[in-house]
Amino acid sequence: MLQEAGYNALWALFGSLFIYAGSGQYFMVTLLVTGAPLLTVAVMTLLINSRHIFYGLGFIDRYRRMGWKYPYMVMSLTDETYVLLSTCKYPEGVDSDKAAFYISLFNHCWWISGSVLGVLIGTLIPFDLTGIDFCMTALFVILLLNHIKQVKAFTPIIIGLISAVLFLLIMGPDNFILPSLCFTVLLLALLKGRIETVKEVSAS
Repeated sequence: MLQEAGYNALWALFGSLFIYAGSGQYFMVTLLVTGAPLLTVAVMTLLINSRHIFYGLGFIDRYRRMGWKYPYMVMSLTDETYVLLSTCKYPEGVDSDKAAFYISLFNHCWWISGSVLGVLIGTLIPFDLTGIDFCMTALFVILLLNHIKQVKAFTPIIIGLISAVLFLLIMGPDNFILPSLCFTVLLLALLKGRIETVKEVSAS
């Protein structure tokens, strides 16, 4: 996308380094092409990636104890990294905080490498890539299935699904994400005790 818009690999490098969010980077290309004002860029970035705020709520205490790594861990908490860190079972004797840092760092490095390579070899691909963006949807489905398999907690998923569909119908596809996430978090907070009780009963 960057190459077709007339931007070189350096834009991909720094874009991936500082805008570490797939949907945000895709939208960045459109904003660059249209010359959008900085305020518009800031607001749209917040709306598109607001879900990351909710991801971070479950990692606040863990990240704070990681010292100098704390700011980077906050910035590097993407969808994929969240699923890995929230479901990973560390072998005995492994420093979980150190392992979490390297998982986050390696994910970031792979993302940067892939973005730069995409610009460099994009023009060499001889076939039509229309529809390839569906791979992001497929990735999220795989991450969700893996999360269900590892955590075995269905209530939050059902609440999130109902909330997403409800606000999609009310507010449309461009505005439903943030209110849906807020409603989901609020409902999960209210039902926290009941959900934990159900999990304890199921485990016993």
